[in-house]
Amino acid sequence: MIFSKERLLSNWHLMRIFRLAIGLWLAIGAIYMKELMFGVMGVFFIYQALADTSCCGAAGCNTTGRQRPFRKPAEQNDIDVDYEEVQ
Repeated sequence: MIFSKERLLSNWHLMRIFRLAIGLWLAIGAIYMKELMFGVMGVFFIYQALADTSCCGAAGCNTTGRQRPFRKPAEQNDIDVDYEEVQ
């Protein structure tokens, strides 16, 4: 993916800065401790910060859309249930 200069330099918010800090911390720790998995995680967080994406994408987890209406109790199954007390 090719990053544009405008995308890299604009819209920096707290979560994006936090991802960059965590990614740099993990990457530096990976180099210091010679751990591959820390390096992979560090690169992943740095990519998320630079691309302004998250696990849900650039727009975040959007939940708008058609919502299913709640059922009224009368619309549910009208079955009479008899309960017995167990002793």
